[in-house]
Amino acid sequence: MSTPIRRTSARPSAAVLTPALQRREESRAGGSSPRSTERAFLELQSRVGNRAAAVAVQRARDSSGGRAAENGGAPAAAKKNYRDRIAGLLDRFKKNLEPIDTFVKGFQTPTNAAFTQQAATAANEGLKHSAAASGTSAASGNLLTEAAGTVVSGMDAYKNMKDARKHETGAGHHTAKKKARTKGADTVVGAAGSGSYSAAVAKEVTKIQKAADAAVASEASGIASASVGAIKGMRSAFRVGGAARKYRQVKKLGDPHLVHAGSLARLNESREHANWAAAEAYVALDAYWKHEGEGGRLELVSEAVDAAWEAMGEARDAAENLQRAERDIERLSTVQGYARKKQLAKIGKETVGGGGESTKAAAGVVTAVAAGTVGLASNPVGWGLAGAGAGLVLGVTMYKALRAATKRYEEVHHPERWAPEGGTPAEAASRGDSLKHALKFWKKVSKGERQAMAREIYALAAGPEISGSGGTTAEMRESARALLVALKSGPAKHKLEPEAWAESLNDPSRSSGWIKEIAEQLASG
Repeated sequence: MSTPIRRTSARPSAAVLTPALQRREESRAGGSSPRSTERAFLELQSRVGNRAAAVAVQRARDSSGGRAAENGGAPAAAKKNYRDRIAGLLDRFKKNLEPIDTFVKGFQTPTNAAFTQQAATAANEGLKHSAAASGTSAASGNLLTEAAGTVVSGMDAYKNMKDARKHETGAGHHTAKKKARTKGADTVVGAAGSGSYSAAVAKEVTKIQKAADAAVASEASGIASASVGAIKGMRSAFRVGGAARKYRQVKKLGDPHLVHAGSLARLNESREHANWAAAEAYVALDAYWKHEGEGGRLELVSEAVDAAWEAMGEARDAAENLQRAERDIERLSTVQGYARKKQLAKIGKETVGGGGESTKAAAGVVTAVAAGTVGLASNPVGWGLAGAGAGLVLGVTMYKALRAATKRYEEVHHPERWAPEGGTPAEAASRGDSLKHALKFWKKVSKGERQAMAREIYALAAGPEISGSGGTTAEMRESARALLVALKSGPAKHKLEPEAWAESLNDPSRSSGWIKEIAEQLASG
């Protein structure tokens, strides 16, 4: 066979053209200048963002290809729902894009706005063109991430709607219904956000082309940005309200040490009576043992031994009941404190994040108003508000990312910390492997503190048929179930009568669903 002829393109590559254009711009401007440095910085931003997006796409493609190779085309894999495969691929793709999106929102976009304002103040058309090109790259990256997230949320909402209809009642129904509602709202907000980023792309493109309708595009982009920011801000406000109500409901339950003080006092009194009865039985045994005369002595001693043995058993049982009640009170106090802490943390995160979105909405209003007058670029208020809003949102995002990385690290480096009671924890990973696992931002924590607390709550609220729950007192079980109601996992939420709801807690086949439900409710508001 002959060797195929490779044609060499006569068109210069982008790598060759770019330095030439830069030299031409520098010669036109009279050599290197601060303005050319700023334009080079903006061009570098655009190239880095585009390259990072390409790497994210390739990484998601490689991971999906690797999973397909592992399946090896087996019939079971062929039968897997294609929607799940598509949703998994898109979810992985979105999570790979999220670090880039965070960088763009928190750094590139505010920087572009600052350079745009500086270019307008100095009437520097070259810098304005470079800032618009960088802004187009930033808005395009935001649009890609938002669109992927919107599709994933829509597919998740549809899947959970089907699961809610399939279960009809119980913990599985409530978990699926709540996720369907949440993911549905995410879809609507994501669609609005995609429209806003599309308007931002159009605005920056009109700046690049120096179109006559640039002011109209800027006004439309400002209105869209303000609308989306207002929607996200209101949603955060609703979430803050929900978390605050759940916090108050949990707090109403009171301190378990005070609520169950009477129960502990009764158990302690029973223990003291049992101890006195045991002591009296031993005194009687000693008296019968020292009794003179052989007539009936052995029979009396035998009866006294049986009485002393029974009294000691009752004293031991009473002491164990008291210890178990004290331990359960400590467990209930711990999980109630954790539930309150989670709601307070949610209130804080949603307040800061909602404040950032509201600030961005105000920046959008300034954009829309200024577009019809002097233009946003010459008004520093707009980009100042945008930068402040982006900083707040970026702070919340970085906090969440750091917390999640810490939990992933502990999950594999200290598996015994949150392992199920009585179970064998997994082998601890090395520090290096734990750090690698912590950086896998696309993975959720499945063996952390929240899951451990959910198991504790279920163990306290479950019926006697559940392993480890048989010794829980009726009063303690009622308190734990009151906590479930406060966490929005009561009979009404599950569409069950109280008796059927209690029976579901006592069904071992539903234990995993209950633990999943409780973990979800601890995290949500």
